[in-house]
Amino acid sequence: MLKSAPLLELVEQFLEYLEVEKNCSPLTIRNYRHYLTRFLNHLSPASPAGGPNPLTLTPGDVDLETVRKYRLFLARFSDDKGKTLSRQTQSYHVIALRAFLRWLIKNDYETLSPEKIDLPKTESRSLKFLDASQLERLLNQPEISNIRGKRDKAILETLFSTGLRVSELVKLDRSKVDLNRREFGVIGKGGRARVVFLSEKAAEWIKRYLDERDDNFEPLFIRHGGKIDPTTPAEKMRLTTRSVQRIVEKYVRKAKLPVKITPHGLRHSFATDLLMAGADIRSVQEMLGHKNISTTQIYTHVTNKQLREIHETFHGRGK
Repeated sequence: MLKSAPLLELVEQFLEYLEVEKNCSPLTIRNYRHYLTRFLNHLSPASPAGGPNPLTLTPGDVDLETVRKYRLFLARFSDDKGKTLSRQTQSYHVIALRAFLRWLIKNDYETLSPEKIDLPKTESRSLKFLDASQLERLLNQPEISNIRGKRDKAILETLFSTGLRVSELVKLDRSKVDLNRREFGVIGKGGRARVVFLSEKAAEWIKRYLDERDDNFEPLFIRHGGKIDPTTPAEKMRLTTRSVQRIVEKYVRKAKLPVKITPHGLRHSFATDLLMAGADIRSVQEMLGHKNISTTQIYTHVTNKQLREIHETFHGRGK
């Protein structure tokens, strides 16, 4: 039997489903809340002049015409500073809406089929990564005569050595990182576990950094500035994702690199380096923690040179 309920309540239930059943990260849930709230606000603009009451809107109120007008709204959106939504951001809004509709149908609510909503075409984004000489310049920027420089050197080496997401890097604890075996486990996106391997250089710099620390804080990478109070809660000492982003930005500027690289750009560089050295894409998928191989395939542009060489070597007309 088909059910009905206010959309406002159902959005909250959907977000709880993402948290409990799908094990989505707080950031993902926050983004979905933002996208779906924008959709609800568009459906029922808060104005004294009228518009449907948001408390009375039901899944049946979502139809193709509603979605068409919503997408037109997204395409023409401009905030107080004149900033518009990129095609990619518009796509994220539509993806969230489709996921919500799919959940509604799965739970026996009558609404628009998500398959009737096409995703907007987005421009292919250029992949930013560093070549070997640029990487060397970046990795040599930290001033290693002080503990902060050693920490930053260890962070840069670890990011490139492992391909970790910055959110995964900041969660690392020193007791969980085996520097002798040069490996450790992480829980990535969607709660997927994987083993991560450190290069000798990365393990060496982590050890040098830890050897200079005289605290008992569990986080692997902590903030350094002024006198450290040993009674401070450990989590207050842990570096944040924004802190690591600023660290990388600082050394990219210092190295005067022609490419604006972020921590995620070092992840791209990690994957590109492996593929150029001949690693197979399935192995790279495992090391990056990608759920789908299609996500990893964005890196296959680097294998074009290898494909050309194989073609010239083995194709009959090439000889």
